[in-house]
Amino acid sequence: MGDLQAAAQEANSSGFVRQVITAGDGKTYPKKGQKLTMSYYGTLLDGKKFDAGDSFSFKIGQGKVIRGWDEGVMQMSLGEKARLVIAPEYGYGASGVGPIPPNATLVFEVVLKKIE
Repeated sequence: MGDLQAAAQEANSSGFVRQVITAGDGKTYPKKGQKLTMSYYGTLLDGKKFDAGDSFSFKIGQGKVIRGWDEGVMQMSLGEKARLVIAPEYGYGASGVGPIPPNATLVFEVVLKKIE
């Protein structure tokens, strides 16, 4: 939990932190407007799960997802598994949404499965 707390503090100053869990191919990166398919598991900082999906698709860089995803996923290469620790301003902010409370730091484990 200590590493996660440190990452959360860093995210508060930079918006998000990306921690590579498993490297991708290191050469195929998403470009703005491309359709991506991801798997993800989202928790609050305390570990409480709020969402997960195995084949979530969206167009990157077009505001279709939270800012922490739009910017963090752009740094991932195809096949990469990473942890994104996202500050509230890059997530759902002061309003929160559904099971996510206001001003929540979010933690996602994500895999970039496909780029089209």
